[in-house]
Amino acid sequence: MRWLNKTGFMAAAAAALCAVLPGQASAQDKASVGVLRFVSSGGLFLAVEKGYFKDEGIDIQLKFFEAAQPIAVAVVSGDTTFGVTAFTGGFFNLAGNGALKVIAAQAKEAKGFEGNALLASNAAFEKGLNSFEKLSGKTLGVTQVGSSFHYQLGQIASAKKFDIKSVDIKPLQSLPNMAAALKSNQIDAIIIAPHLAKPLITSGEAKLVGYMSEIADYQFGGLFTSTNLIDSKRAMVQRFVRAYQKGQGDYNKSFATKDASGKVVHTADSDKDAALIGKYVYPTDTPEQAIPKVKASAFFADPQARLDIADIKTQIAWMKEQKLVDASVNADAIIDKSFIQGHLNDK
Repeated sequence: MRWLNKTGFMAAAAAALCAVLPGQASAQDKASVGVLRFVSSGGLFLAVEKGYFKDEGIDIQLKFFEAAQPIAVAVVSGDTTFGVTAFTGGFFNLAGNGALKVIAAQAKEAKGFEGNALLASNAAFEKGLNSFEKLSGKTLGVTQVGSSFHYQLGQIASAKKFDIKSVDIKPLQSLPNMAAALKSNQIDAIIIAPHLAKPLITSGEAKLVGYMSEIADYQFGGLFTSTNLIDSKRAMVQRFVRAYQKGQGDYNKSFATKDASGKVVHTADSDKDAALIGKYVYPTDTPEQAIPKVKASAFFADPQARLDIADIKTQIAWMKEQKLVDASVNADAIIDKSFIQGHLNDK
């Protein structure tokens, strides 16, 4: 009996030792991510679905929003741990104050990928709004002043050489509000993501004027977190970025692979990945319904989630010119390059 007690004690001691040895399973860190139901966030969704965060010891909760700016506010307040969405004037101001850091790329407008679309209301199209330059003198719905859509209006105005002030900008606070206002002819136009634009075109509720990738390349979104989190939990942020990069790599392979002629081609995994992304972007659709929609609405995303640094600097400079971003905001100070090596156009 004494031998059995000793054996039991030794087994318990060994189990306790194993529990604290390096490499053994431990409780996962918890993290939440503020995000929109956009195909451009597909790399994040793939990383969740394929267990890449779990493999890095992170338990992920996704929190969905209806506009980009509130995500930045949620990260600063601690309501979410990370954000994956478009850059805005409000975001740059918060980051400029030291509250936020950009650590990786989301997606971007790039030649050969349709990207965001400029849509005209049926009434405005009938009155001649059928090209980018004819946006001058019209009303444009956006989520907020200083949003990515506002910036893209600036790109159109610059490319087509008209005064941005000639466009009446209507802040409507959310993407559903933008679509509703366009369908009811309350505004003349919107710039909106392809997964939302194409159903409006197909249903006859709006008309396509053109895709923003025809106008300019644009690093419109990124992965960001609070400066406090980086300071207090750098190792966890590193693990998060590693998992996120794997998802971005899968997304690029499935939706941004081109043949020798420059045409986008899909791989054997494209349908599988599109179905996983569709669970988040089109939650009420069957996989069969969602797959073609996701494939038709995919942006370009860098396979390593590298940022186009020079383009972000261009955005900030434009926002300053428009008095949307404080003159003190320093682009180099708001980007933490330490989590990913070899960012693009890092001048």
